[in-house]
Amino acid sequence: MAETNRRQVLRAGLTGFTSLTLPGLYRARAESANADSKSDTAIILVWLRGGQSHLDTFDMKPLATSDYRGPFSPVDTNVPGIQITELYPRLSQCADRYSLLRSVAHNAGGHPAGSLRVLGGDPASADKPAPKYPDWMSIASHLRRNPTQQIPNYVAINPVDRYDSFRIAGPAYLGPSYEPFKVTGDPNAPEFSVPNVGLKNEDDKRRLNERSVLRSKIDRMRRDIDQTGLMHALDNFDTQALRLLASPDAATAFDISQETDRIRERYGRNRWGQQCLMARRLVEAGVDIVATEFDGPLCGRVSNWDDHAVNHHVFNANAHRAPFFDQAVSALIEDIYDRGLDKRVMVVVTGEFGRTPRISHVASSGSGVASAAKGTVQPGRDHWPRANTMLFAGGGIETGQVIGATDARGEDPISHRVTPYDFLATIFDHLGFDMVQLALQNFAGRRNPIFAKGDPIPELAGKA
Repeated sequence: MAETNRRQVLRAGLTGFTSLTLPGLYRARAESANADSKSDTAIILVWLRGGQSHLDTFDMKPLATSDYRGPFSPVDTNVPGIQITELYPRLSQCADRYSLLRSVAHNAGGHPAGSLRVLGGDPASADKPAPKYPDWMSIASHLRRNPTQQIPNYVAINPVDRYDSFRIAGPAYLGPSYEPFKVTGDPNAPEFSVPNVGLKNEDDKRRLNERSVLRSKIDRMRRDIDQTGLMHALDNFDTQALRLLASPDAATAFDISQETDRIRERYGRNRWGQQCLMARRLVEAGVDIVATEFDGPLCGRVSNWDDHAVNHHVFNANAHRAPFFDQAVSALIEDIYDRGLDKRVMVVVTGEFGRTPRISHVASSGSGVASAAKGTVQPGRDHWPRANTMLFAGGGIETGQVIGATDARGEDPISHRVTPYDFLATIFDHLGFDMVQLALQNFAGRRNPIFAKGDPIPELAGKA
């Protein structure tokens, strides 16, 4: 639909449809979902908490002056004309299987605000302690809800949910029923297991069922007087928990020990690699949304990508984390294609923003991995929402392409500038939800700004 027509429909809908009853809106949603939703599509989000430096990874500026360019050299990929950092040799050899969007820009410069903008379309540029709007993962889970499904439709492996004391994602007014099933801990640890998934003993299953019947009778009375919606959420949690406990398929999906040593080594025998391997197993088993966060010790001293000079020597930090990132992401991309999942599953790699093109020099606040001793002046890059690069693979998109460009210093987009709203529209487009229809719907009685502001990025529309 042309942009002017789309906006006209939205304006008309947001005023003319306010008289629709809530059941009517829900009916419209169901009809829209049944007609338009690609019900078998899925998305894996790899979230880089803190913001990856675009200039040192996917949007290098080797001709910039020394106060902008880093020490790393660009290398040719297996796609003529596309170059990325020398730190990612594996990704350089599978560039024909992903696309780079180099022109994402917004104005939310803090970690919480930037995350809320990219994940949930919050228009506020100031930080806030918790989301006002649900993130796209929760909305997708809401739209894809299937009460009979044996495995959750939204799983978070090392959840994307917090930045220090701030909540950067969550279902907000949709309610706790749409929280993800959370997997915590290190999947590479020998003793790792996902609790509460797959009881093997039939007697245990029988006793669990008997207890659940008794509890349901008690809860029915409490639910009759509940005014908060909490009991409904608890009912949903209980139902999901029972399905998970009783489901051998769920147990298999989460069990990465069933993979061969060769596959596990290919992803990397570390936390990030095994998170990505579990993500692939889950979408293969039918999970719609998998979000996984890359943080922790593999990032460096402060356990994230926030490469201020007070935190990290930015170049040492990128060099430290690069082998783990390069191996995990390239393995995930190649596995998605090799297993024939590339039409159904879209992989997205991004953080909340890029880093300042101009290099800063500030004293370190403490020694550790990728950081010099306290008081030592070292290079860093600060927050930069004006430019960011996102990686997309799978989803039936045309790959081996670069979309958009930034200027000679990497400061601002000079072609094909897109916003987080366009990114979010692209996500929903892959999942098969029509943005106009979504804009006309109420989510828990509220309008969401995501659906009225963005348009799917044409170059990232699936070919299938």
